[in-house]
Amino acid sequence: MRHSVKGRKLKRTASHKSALLRNLATSLLKYKRIRTTVAKAKELRTFVEPLLSKAIAGDLHNKKMVMDAIKDKEVVKELFASIVPTLSERKGGYTRIVKLGRRLGDGAEVAIIELVDYNEAANQKAVENKEKKEAKGEAKKTKAANDAAVEDAKVVEETAKAKK
Repeated sequence: MRHSVKGRKLKRTASHKSALLRNLATSLLKYKRIRTTVAKAKELRTFVEPLLSKAIAGDLHNKKMVMDAIKDKEVVKELFASIVPTLSERKGGYTRIVKLGRRLGDGAEVAIIELVDYNEAANQKAVENKEKKEAKGEAKKTKAANDAAVEDAKVVEETAKAKK
């Protein structure tokens, strides 16, 4: 039984899995978006988001912990110089997983994992949806105001007079 066993094994030894997650994290921070399997993306999210939280905290101990996990110095410099300022307003949820379907070769489910604030198309769509919602709400409010202004008309019942 797998009581209290967290995470996915990914059919690898512990050292191989940690190396895989470090490499995927490095690639994600370097390119801001990577394509991988859904299982690896979900496991990577649990690895990267605490790292980003530590990077945002920014004290020396947390910086050293981030540098211990990510070995590429250029990626660490870019993380602290450009990624942390853009993600600092967020309280969490720094990554997004978008499922793409199945891979042709082996049928594995493939997904894109990306940093949330670095996808211009999705951010633009979110802004447009927000504007549409606000416009719809305003239209609803003006319609309610117009309905309240219209007076109720008196209903007159007409009865047909019977012909004699």
